[in-house]
Amino acid sequence: MPAGTFELVVNLHENRIRVFGADGQARHYAGMLVSGAFSQSFVVDTREHACMVGVHFKPGGARAFLGARADELADQHMDLAAIWSPVAADRLHDALASAPCAAKRFAILERTLRQHLVASLARRPFTIALLSNPGAPIAALAQACGRSHRSFIDSFSAEVGMTPKLFQRVQRFQRAFALAAGPQAPGWAQLSLDCGYADQSHLIRDFVAFAGMTPGDYARARGAAVKSDHIALA
Repeated sequence: MPAGTFELVVNLHENRIRVFGADGQARHYAGMLVSGAFSQSFVVDTREHACMVGVHFKPGGARAFLGARADELADQHMDLAAIWSPVAADRLHDALASAPCAAKRFAILERTLRQHLVASLARRPFTIALLSNPGAPIAALAQACGRSHRSFIDSFSAEVGMTPKLFQRVQRFQRAFALAAGPQAPGWAQLSLDCGYADQSHLIRDFVAFAGMTPGDYARARGAAVKSDHIALA
């Protein structure tokens, strides 16, 4: 499910990763993959994920380590080698694959990320402004940051990978998705009101846009135990 965040995923079992798009076609990548901020769902085959390690970046947190504007990687996957270099990616993959335990792997990841950190890109003022006031109008947030409306949108998009308005929609969907997955999930009509939707039809439209299925379809699929932000399709 889309979450407005970046991921770095490393397949240690074999040096390849497959991702299925909305068209059902498999796209093949090397074993070190960067997933940008997505505004729609995508499909993976978890049987291929026997041994993986990765990094889940906070909203706006990836740019300082990847260098590029986040919106240049929006709604796409990319080999880490294309962002850093083939040598750097291969060196990291080999080090992670040969590490004897998870603790060593996380230490290697942290050390490598620190080496690629661009300190001048590490601040996330525009992301933090919106996260601190998730329902605030964009114009008000721009004024509070001392930016024009257009400048705020551009700076936020560079940090996060999507516009502030789309990010707000994704975060609202995430709240609904999390509540619907809970053991005491309210009815869809009540859930739509609790999460700030105008009505149940509004919630359904966003669910279809972001999850690729209706809330009813999700209700029938949510019984399987999966990790957060995921739905088991089979």
